[in-house]
Amino acid sequence: MARTPSASAKLIDRETSRNLSSLRAIVPFVLKYRLQLVGALLALVTASGTVLALGNGLRMLVDEGFADGDGGLLDRALFVLFAVTLLLAGASYMRFFLVSWIGERVVADIRSAVYRHIIRLDSAFFEVTRTGEVLSRLTTDTTLLQSVIGSSVSIALRNALMFVGGLTMLAITSPKLTALVLLVVPLVVIPIVGYGRRVRRLSRESQDRIADVSAFSEETLNALRTVQAYTHEEIESTRFNGHVEGAFKTAVARISARALLTAIVIVMVFGAVGTILWIGGHDVLDGVISAGELSAFVFYAVVVAGSVGAISEVIGDLQRAAGAAERLVALLETEPKIAAPENPVALPVPHQGHVSFEDVTFHYPARPDRSALEGLTLSVRPGETVALVGPSGAGKTTVFQLLLRFYDPDKGAIRVDGVDIREADPVDVRERIGLVAQDPVIFAANAWDNIRYGRPGASDADVRAAAEAAHASEFLDRLPDGFNTYLGEKGVRLSGGQRQRIAIARAILRNPSILLLDEATSALDAESEQVVQKALETIMAERTTLVIAHRLATVLHADRIAVIDDGKLVAIGTHQELLETSPLYGRLAKLQFDRDAA
Repeated sequence: MARTPSASAKLIDRETSRNLSSLRAIVPFVLKYRLQLVGALLALVTASGTVLALGNGLRMLVDEGFADGDGGLLDRALFVLFAVTLLLAGASYMRFFLVSWIGERVVADIRSAVYRHIIRLDSAFFEVTRTGEVLSRLTTDTTLLQSVIGSSVSIALRNALMFVGGLTMLAITSPKLTALVLLVVPLVVIPIVGYGRRVRRLSRESQDRIADVSAFSEETLNALRTVQAYTHEEIESTRFNGHVEGAFKTAVARISARALLTAIVIVMVFGAVGTILWIGGHDVLDGVISAGELSAFVFYAVVVAGSVGAISEVIGDLQRAAGAAERLVALLETEPKIAAPENPVALPVPHQGHVSFEDVTFHYPARPDRSALEGLTLSVRPGETVALVGPSGAGKTTVFQLLLRFYDPDKGAIRVDGVDIREADPVDVRERIGLVAQDPVIFAANAWDNIRYGRPGASDADVRAAAEAAHASEFLDRLPDGFNTYLGEKGVRLSGGQRQRIAIARAILRNPSILLLDEATSALDAESEQVVQKALETIMAERTTLVIAHRLATVLHADRIAVIDDGKLVAIGTHQELLETSPLYGRLAKLQFDRDAA
């Protein structure tokens, strides 16, 4: 399994963005919930204003209550404190609930939008992009955005209001001490911001290592049977442990740096507050300000200092979120090369099933120096069965890939019912095609859902009829819960032949005009092959069928056989004709087919 970084690094950059404007990309998602936003902002302003009002109440209490010995004022102050506390609690509850709700809702929308876009990207994109990397963006980055939208942005706004309000109240309370605060704040903030960059860098590296763990585990779990077959459990566990330890060491470095930053913040902030308190204390002794004003000033100074510290921490989170937003936007802005034209040409109705390749040349994006097909011209009449044979790597599967329009040819044209498929909607083209792959995909669901994948609106009766035609009902009915039995991840509870028959049933249910069989019976034993072959003959009789074949039985039932070598069509005819005219076919027949004949 490959361990080298993929070309997706060019598309999806893990760097933390210093440009917070990248967060504008998520604004349209947030603005969908204006009512909740207004409620959250009102609660935010109410909570911030309530906190700031406490400082003025403290000044009045000290100057008018304690100084004048007014017990009634002290009683009223306690009542007001309770009322303000209830107001603060209510506003804080609404702020937390609404902001958190918006964060969860927006991230759910972003995840859906990103997944909806990713699943429509063409095969060329996934040739150069690791699936694990994409999954990391879909999970890790969206989770980071949720944290920022549902928490950090709220904290940043609240503390920005507290900073501005606190600074205003400081200036009103004591212009002299406010000037000292404005002098001290930069001395506190600059080292915090400077060291904060190291914390953010380590946070970014920690995120990268977690993405590596996710990508590695996704790759090995998808190849679990291969890992176990080659007894690589210990090797892969060691490699995985290496990734985990790398993530742990980076996380420890991040935690250590963040802890030190917290200590620096405490020392700087409380040192500054202590200094200002010392200066203010002398002003009280000299009669410049009252004790209540000093108390209020200290309160507002703590509010301002705390808000500055909180904002400095939040900035790092916002920068990481900006990086996550950039990566998600990079995915959303990736345009699929395979897409419907602005005015797609409609395919004829009823379906005919005529397929033609006209001088088709194609190179895979990952192998631009070697042509997979070169000058291929092949016409398949409606209802005709054509078998594709040739050495491994000759280009047989590429014919299917191009017909399904997973890629577009570099040269030439592919037509379905006379229409160049590049001028049609890919969905319309694929709806006319049924595919039975050599390695069929079985989803982690029951048999009903797996077969119904061929036609989602099919009734249970239609699904069962398709299963019976593919001779899949024989074993499905014997399962513990029949068709309702969970088939396991990738169909691990089924044999290879059983998975193949479910794939055939899925294609039968789709009822396509064009049928693509990629070694459809290769995984079956001789008895099962005979049964399934009969089912295939039934559906092939009324459909255009292209068959990638190595089995003699399949070839003998074909109307024509196309011999492909090194991406070129080198011969075409019946089995007997090719035995006489094509040395390559004769050699393939001897090597591959004689065993079946025996």
